[in-house]
Amino acid sequence: MSEKQMTIAFIGNPNCGKTTLFNAYTGANLKVANWPGVTVEKVEGAIRKHGLTIHLVDLPGTYALNAYTMEEKVSRDFILSDDVDVIVDVIDASCLQRNLYLALQLIELNRPLVLAFNMMDIVNKRGMEIDFHRLSDILGVPCIPVSARKKSGLDILLHNCIHHADGLTTQRNQHEAFDRCLPYTQSFQQWLKPLEKQANEKYPDQDGYWIALKTLENDTVVQSMYPLEHDLDLVEVAQSVLNAKFAWIEELCDEVVMNKNRNEQLTESIDHWLTHPKLGVPIFLVIMAIVFMLTFTIGDWIKGYFELGLEWISGNASVLLTSLHTSPWLISLLVDGIINGVGTILTFLPNIVILFIALALLEDSGYMARVAYVMEGIMSKFGLSGRAFIPMILGFGCTVPAIMASRTLESVSDRRRVMLITPFMSCSARLPIYILFSSMFFGSYAMIVAYLMYVIGLGVAILVAAIMHRLKPSAKENALLIELPDYKLPSAFTVFVYVWEKVKDYLTKAGTTIFVASIIMWVLLNLGPNGFVTNMTDSFGATIGHGLAVVLAPVGLGFWQIAVALLAGISAKEVVVSSTAVLFGIGNINSADGMVTMAATLSSIGFTTLNAFALMVFCLLYTPCVATLATIKRESDTKFMIQCALFQLGVAWLVTFVVYQIGNLLF
Repeated sequence: MSEKQMTIAFIGNPNCGKTTLFNAYTGANLKVANWPGVTVEKVEGAIRKHGLTIHLVDLPGTYALNAYTMEEKVSRDFILSDDVDVIVDVIDASCLQRNLYLALQLIELNRPLVLAFNMMDIVNKRGMEIDFHRLSDILGVPCIPVSARKKSGLDILLHNCIHHADGLTTQRNQHEAFDRCLPYTQSFQQWLKPLEKQANEKYPDQDGYWIALKTLENDTVVQSMYPLEHDLDLVEVAQSVLNAKFAWIEELCDEVVMNKNRNEQLTESIDHWLTHPKLGVPIFLVIMAIVFMLTFTIGDWIKGYFELGLEWISGNASVLLTSLHTSPWLISLLVDGIINGVGTILTFLPNIVILFIALALLEDSGYMARVAYVMEGIMSKFGLSGRAFIPMILGFGCTVPAIMASRTLESVSDRRRVMLITPFMSCSARLPIYILFSSMFFGSYAMIVAYLMYVIGLGVAILVAAIMHRLKPSAKENALLIELPDYKLPSAFTVFVYVWEKVKDYLTKAGTTIFVASIIMWVLLNLGPNGFVTNMTDSFGATIGHGLAVVLAPVGLGFWQIAVALLAGISAKEVVVSSTAVLFGIGNINSADGMVTMAATLSSIGFTTLNAFALMVFCLLYTPCVATLATIKRESDTKFMIQCALFQLGVAWLVTFVVYQIGNLLF
């Protein structure tokens, strides 16, 4: 006998704590994939409770069941499908009024629905009280208070979902409850009833009430699927429906929420500065500067212990292999190629972890939404909304999810424009390059130079967007609609899951992409037309490098070793560092002795401080890694992916050329 199963879909506004609640049930045991036929990411998890296998699906955040963006369409299609047994609408209980509009739309579906009022710990801390018995009676659906951060109320929520799915509740029909509680005008009822009757007659297998209501809301997708005959001005009617709903939501909150005026005072006080029209952007830059100061100071302190570990492993491996009379070429491959190549990247792990912790704290506190809001004024001048800045912010962590986040934009042209400029944002994979070369050539100013790379990337992205908008203006105004949630203390568990997923990806990359790249690099540098070589200048790698060095010479990178390292960096940007170590034969390039030796070696071939700065700028801007290119292809097509790769390479060459030539004139 097969085990009984059920599927629960989590839906909710962005920043409502939906993912935190989802993680509280599933932990880090998540399955990430794409929805069939589309490139929108879905996150799934499974748990065993009450003799059931319960599949949990975390849907993309949405403010309403509209279908303007790809993610909104996926959320609605999945909610309307037969794949869902129970819908859980996660509501930020501390911002009730802003979250109930989606709840009303879900109630209209007449599907098994449970409302999870999250962040109750914040509600209680602020002295607010919510009458959930009255709220449940009015809405006609279970209303369960929970705190994902404190993991309270989770069993009660799950119990309600199971019983609601089995039809064991004695809830009245949700449509009847909805009609009775929502004070639509008499005119609206006169519009609704004839359309509902017509829909029931034309589409007997569908919910006529919902079709009629969505028609009155001027939902073009529903209208195209289930056309009805009428002579109404749907734009005016839809506005009337919207106004009625929000007016009723305000009255409902007045009735069921006590002491609600206390909850926005702190947020308003902080936002006076953080979202200030003139101070907002400088404050953001200062905050990011602090992030990178922590990344350098704390990360470098911990990194020192990793370097000692790598030296110990490398030294003992060499001694062991020599004692076993291993062939010199094999010792070189294992020690110089693999251990030092992969190990060099792993020593930067502390810096990467600090960066991800800082970004997770900023995101979970509610600040990142403010950054998009603050950037609205700047981005709108270039034909993009502040929403376009969200993928760019994500690019500070990893370009792959940043490219995927472009789905939140409505038009294809806007999505492609954002995909084109987002790789200019400095991802965490470039951080090892900045740390290494800024530490070697800029001494006490290393932190400032590394931070400057992030500012340059942001500036180039905005400049490119401005030029593109000048050449081909957007067809319409891209207004920003985004919720600014109340500030809250970040959840330690949410931050842990976020950082662990990123660290796991980093380690996976070190064990696969970088491992393979290190071997390929060793082969290219130790084999030539005549077989195994003892001098790298006779290798295949040197031949390739000399050809590329001619093109890179005008930008200050005309060294065959640097050219080969940059070519290898297309596999993964961290490989530039490991390849440099192999190319110049430095065992532990991150140690103090290794950096001194490396700096001296580079200086001996004419590589100066200006060349180092040019290299960092080029690495910041040139063709992104293969994982990013593959994501761009999935989100668009092969032709556009190739255009992106060539465009970013061209921009990198041009910007670095300007930087290097001006530097030569000044210094």
